[in-house]
Formats: sequence, structure tokens, C-alpha cells
Amino acid sequence: MPTRDEKQMTTKSEQTRQTHSGSSFDDFLESEEFQEEVDAFAVKRLLAWQLSEAMKEQQKTKKAMARELRTSRSQLDRLLDPQNTAVSLETITRAAGVLGKRVIFIIADTRTERARKVSPRRKLVSRAVPRAANSRRRFSRVAS
Repeated sequence: MPTRDEKQMTTKSEQTRQTHSGSSFDDFLESEEFQEEVDAFAVKRLLAWQLSEAMKEQQKTKKAMARELRTSRSQLDRLLDPQNTAVSLETITRAAGVLGKRVIFIIADTRTERARKVSPRRKLVSRAVPRAANSRRRFSRVAS
């Protein structure tokens, strides 16, 4: 049975949730003009993760992958680096092709907050990536 203090803590946290009214983090990013940079970072992080996972599934080493791409291992490391957003579409699609995958890009309209919360596409993509990579999902993913 919960103690009196635990009941008070629950009540206070419920009150905090109910009384919160303010803008979203996405609104903050847009107002500070960081949204595009954050979106690009999230896209690259997702692509790097998906390519790495495909390599693990196929037990393909970086050395073998670089050889099949006819590139250097350092170039492959840049491709797989989630923080390096300066990677060409050609490189991404070639890497996906070597892994027997293809890249699908979707350009979508900006939605309202309410529509964003119930989007089945976001839920689908959110389940496909690790928690740390979850961010706004208006971008591509590697498909089989």
C-alpha cells in the first residue's frame, strides 16, 4: 500500500502534467531555426543505424563492405558515422544496393501537432529504430 508521501508525489506529478501548457520542442527548434539541422542529423543517424544493422544481419565486415563498394574503409566509416551528415545520395544508395536493400525517400507536408501525434507512419518507424534514434520521421529509410 502506498505511503502518504507517495500519494502526494503522484498527485503533484499528475497536477504538473495537467497544468502544463506551452509550445512543443519542435516549435522551439523552428523558432530558433535549428529544425532543418536536427532533421538532417536524425535522418543520417537513422540511415547509419539501418546500414549497420543490415551489415550485422549479413555478417558483413567493414573491410568486405568497403571492397564491394569499391571505396576505402575510411569512406565507409564516414557513411556509417551518425554525426557526419555530408554523405551523398549516391553513396547511400550504393551501400544499400550492396546490402540487397533499396532507399525510399518520402517528402511530406508539415503537419499540425494533432495529426503528428496520431500518425500511423510515425508509430511504424518508431518501432523500427532504437529509442535514441527516434526523432521526427518525415524522411527516408532503407527498405528491403
